[in-house]
Amino acid sequence: MSGSARRADAQRNRERILQAARELVHEPGELRLNAVAKACGIGQGTLYRHFPTREDLLAEVYRREVDELVAAAPRLLAAHEPLGALAAWFDRVAAYARVKRDVFAAVEASVWRDLATHSLGPIGEAVELLLAAGRSAGAVRADAEARDVILLISWLSRLDDAELDARAPRLLSILIDGLRAR
Repeated sequence: MSGSARRADAQRNRERILQAARELVHEPGELRLNAVAKACGIGQGTLYRHFPTREDLLAEVYRREVDELVAAAPRLLAAHEPLGALAAWFDRVAAYARVKRDVFAAVEASVWRDLATHSLGPIGEAVELLLAAGRSAGAVRADAEARDVILLISWLSRLDDAELDARAPRLLSILIDGLRAR
C-alpha cells in the first residue's frame, strides 16, 4: 500500500471512529472505546492510534460538531435570506446542543471547561455573521448581539432528548421572532 493510500485509509478510519462515537455518546452509560471500535469494525489498536484516551475522542467529537456548526453559517447565508439562514442555523444548533450535553457529561470538568472556552469564539463569530447579514438586510433588529443569542440558546444543552425534541423548534422560532426587526 502506498503512503497516500495508507493516509487515505487512516483518514477513513478516523472519520468512521468519530461518526460511531458521535452516535454512541447518546447511549446511556459511559462511552466505551471498545464499543466504538466494534461499531466501526476496526481493531482497538487502530482506535488507540487515533485517540489514545476516551477524553481525546470525545473532545474531537465535540470540536468536529463546533466546526460543522460554524461552517454552516456562511453556507446557509449563501442559500437563504438572512432570517431564514438564521432559522436554519438554529435547527442545526439543536443537534449541536445534544452532542455538547452528552460529551460534557462524559468528560472531566477541566476538559469541558477547556472545550467550552475554545468553542465560544468561533460560534460567536458564526452568530455575528448571521446577525450582521440580517441587520444589513433590515430583517434583524439593530441592537441584537451575538452574545445575546449565545446566552439564549445555551439552555438547549441542558434539556434531555425528549424535551429538546419537543420544545427546541418552538423556542427557537420564538427567538427568531424576537430577533426580527420591527
